[in-house]
Amino acid sequence: MKALLLIDRGSREPGVKQELKKICSIAKYKTGYDYATYCFLEVVPPFIEEGIKRCLDNGADFISVMPYFLYPGMKLKDSVKRSAKICYIQDLRMAITKPLSYHSTLKEVLKDRITQLKIENQIQYSDAECDIVVIGHGSSDKNARTAFDHTIKSLIPYYRNVHSCFLELDKPNIEEGIKKSLKHNPKILLLAPYFLHEGAHIKYDIVREVKEALHKYHFKNAYLGRHLGINEKLINIVVERVKEVEKRIAKL
Repeated sequence: MKALLLIDRGSREPGVKQELKKICSIAKYKTGYDYATYCFLEVVPPFIEEGIKRCLDNGADFISVMPYFLYPGMKLKDSVKRSAKICYIQDLRMAITKPLSYHSTLKEVLKDRITQLKIENQIQYSDAECDIVVIGHGSSDKNARTAFDHTIKSLIPYYRNVHSCFLELDKPNIEEGIKKSLKHNPKILLLAPYFLHEGAHIKYDIVREVKEALHKYHFKNAYLGRHLGINEKLINIVVERVKEVEKRIAKL
């Protein structure tokens, strides 16, 4: 019996668990796995140990573990190490997939969110007339920045200008990113959070910093979009990563 375990960073916001529960349900159906669940690296339970236990309690004799992360940073490395250690100690059959990062579909997920933002606000400008600011979390790990930049660059052909900034741990910060984008005299500014879930950063921190920056620079024609959330294209990446690891194992 095969189980899928998604490892997320973790959040105290109850909506995050609801999103992950739904994602696991759809991924279970698409992969044909017998069981799928999620766990958290930190912040709140269920932690990795409990996630693995849930899989075993539901009859799993093989677990595909997917680090559900956008960046290949320290959090990703921690989740892989912990999962591998637990499974080794318990002599479990398991495989760890690649994370979400560097998949070409991430560009499409961001474009979907930008399109949704335009529709919800009845924005008539074409994509080629819109300036975009993608807001990332930020990391001290250079590999995370490289993966983020890779996705941002893939958006450039579709919009008038594409800029990026970070909530923390990297530069430019949100105020600096908005200031830089305004130097290009945009007709409209569409801000796209590059976050998987609607945690506290999305609900409070980003909203506050964007509002303060726009007020400081006296720019009103700007709109803040939604997080990536439950998106079929994201779930298809999960399915693809699982199939990749199955093929790899089959060749051994």
